Amino acid sequence: MIRPPEGYLGAEGPLGSGPSPELVEAGYRLEVADAAILHEGLCLADLSHVLELVAAGVAPRPAAAALCRELLDFLDTDPASFPYDPVYGDAYNSRERELERRLGSEAGWLPTGRTRREAGRIAIRLALRDRLLALHEAVAGCAEVLVERSEELADALWNDTTYLQPAQPSSFGHYLAGFAEQGIRNLDRVRHCYRLVNQSPAGSGGVGGTPIPVDRSRMAVRLGFDQPTAHIRDGMWSGDPMIDCGVAAMQAALAIDRLAEDLEIFASPQFGYVTMGGSSSRASVLLPQKRNPYALAVIRGGCGTLIGRATGLMVTQRTPSARTDNWLHLYGEVVEATEMATRLVRLATEVVASLEVHVARLAAEAGTNFTTATDLADHLVLETGLDYRSSYRLVASAVAEASRAGEEQVSAAHLAAAARAAGAEQAGSDPETSREDTDDVAAMVASRDSIGGSAPRRVLEHCASVSRRVRDSIEWAAASRSIQDVAMKSLLTDAVALAEGQASDRGESRAGSRNRLP
Repeated sequence: MIRPPEGYLGAEGPLGSGPSPELVEAGYRLEVADAAILHEGLCLADLSHVLELVAAGVAPRPAAAALCRELLDFLDTDPASFPYDPVYGDAYNSRERELERRLGSEAGWLPTGRTRREAGRIAIRLALRDRLLALHEAVAGCAEVLVERSEELADALWNDTTYLQPAQPSSFGHYLAGFAEQGIRNLDRVRHCYRLVNQSPAGSGGVGGTPIPVDRSRMAVRLGFDQPTAHIRDGMWSGDPMIDCGVAAMQAALAIDRLAEDLEIFASPQFGYVTMGGSSSRASVLLPQKRNPYALAVIRGGCGTLIGRATGLMVTQRTPSARTDNWLHLYGEVVEATEMATRLVRLATEVVASLEVHVARLAAEAGTNFTTATDLADHLVLETGLDYRSSYRLVASAVAEASRAGEEQVSAAHLAAAARAAGAEQAGSDPETSREDTDDVAAMVASRDSIGGSAPRRVLEHCASVSRRVRDSIEWAAASRSIQDVAMKSLLTDAVALAEGQASDRGESRAGSRNRLP
């Protein structure tokens, strides 16, 4: 056992001793490792609570002023320089001990009507709000660049693939625009997570509230939250909003991972469809000619890590309710997941912006490997009255014959022979005409003119839609950021005013905290 350190609350209560070294290393150190993430939010939560205790007529103004002075000093202190010590447990305990060292009994007003977990729950929500907006900004920026490249390449013909096998002629702009559409869904996911996180646990007390007359709605507004959590026990102990954040971060990375998986193949000389920009590549140390698509490896590896983290976060939630074990790993993991996803999406944005697309090579491949076969079958349906399955079999037979003959396209002769074999020579128009009508690959792509199709005008139409939705989401993010900034400015202004009401007698000033105002 460790001898109870000065200020160790457990030694004064039922424990009678300090924690074992093993508990410190395996448990408390894990909690204190999150101090850098929570430091600012804990300061803001504490300041808000002190202001509320004064507004409620509970805490005496001189003690509250002294607390604000020290908490503002905490806020101006780099977390790395703050005396966080795992022997005292989590970050909150180290802060409480430091306040007692500086203020003595006046520090005892801070825990009035709340648990240390309440401060931590507020702090993680404040930290996540900022990071979710940063992730939102990254996803929006990536979608915008994907739209730009899609518009540029709306007419760039290529053989689209499924299972990496040649499927149908399309446009490369249509291909890229699909990833922009995924970006819109990821913006929606981030916004949903922000709404879940942007609810205030302030004023929760223990597990069912507190008799201390705090105003939870006023406390929520003071911290820039949309509203108080609807149920105190749920708001304090349920980790599913954090899990949603981890999953949203993973989904944002997974969308760009799919693109990275494709581009790594498309950039190989065997395909030669694209060349990675030098800014997202890495030279081989040994092989002078080799250009490694390093950014794609970073994206792929990072996405795999985020899938693992999201899975791990979900597994930790399998506990009875109102427990600590489902939160021990949550704070650091979900914040790091959100930050990693933001970095990966920003990297993908640079990859797409600097990507060189070999339009001529793509066009030369378009229509090869019998990828016009489906269009030919569709044409037969429209021109001859055959049902699609019969047309499919007829074209498949012609493809097989052409392939056996070593040819790369279905000829009119192959099609006519297949029609005669199927007894379909009287079904409608001349196979020669049917074949000629499908020779023009560009016309074939343009014929897919339904909403969301590959016709160039539809690609441009979709890109305009994505741009509108991205702009709307960016406006939402700017409004959300503004609400936060206004609330934080008001909170710090009120805290500085309260602190300086007492500090002025000693000629002290809170210039550092004023500099932090938005």
